[in-house]
Parts: sequence; structure tokens; C-alpha cells
Amino acid sequence: GSQSHNLFGIKAGKSWKGPVVEATTTEYVDGVPQRTKAVFRAYGSYDEAFADYAKFMTGNPRYAQVLAARDPAEAAHGLQRAGYATDPDYGGKLMRIMKKFS
Repeated sequence: GSQSHNLFGIKAGKSWKGPVVEATTTEYVDGVPQRTKAVFRAYGSYDEAFADYAKFMTGNPRYAQVLAARDPAEAAHGLQRAGYATDPDYGGKLMRIMKKFS
């Protein structure tokens, strides 16, 4: 959110050495949504968030197919297949948002 400037919902895993914020989120376990608390990365600005997102995507081989996508739909569904989010309809939701603003 706005306090953390974390536009992309990147969690703070073991390797994250920066500031964090705890927030309630929805995770899907076996396709069932569950509300839980998680620790997310926190940034001092949206610029920092965008820079870290770019580093996060390019520094992780599991997102290579996303970065090589030929169109937005391929990228959106590629994020889902790569495990970016637990929501089984993550790619579809991204596409609906993109279509709404195109």
C-alpha cells in the first residue's frame, strides 16, 4: 500500500535486507482463499518500488518467460504460471484490469 509504496505486493523473503511492513493478505491454498498476515517489502518511494520490481523480475530465472513474452496476455498468464501469486485467476484478473484501461 501507500505507506510501504509496495505497488507490486512483493513479500519480504529471507534474502530481503530492507524495511518491511506486515499486512493482511489473501493467499490461495489448494484453490481456496484464506486471509492471513504476511511480511512485505517496504520502500521509501514509488521510484524505489519500481526499481526493485525490475531487479526482482530480471534477477530471478523463473520469470525469464515473462520477460520474453510477446504480448501482455502472455506476460500476465506467465506471471501466474511462474508462481508470482497464489491466486489461480491472477493472469485473468491482470488482463481484465489492462482491458479496462486500454
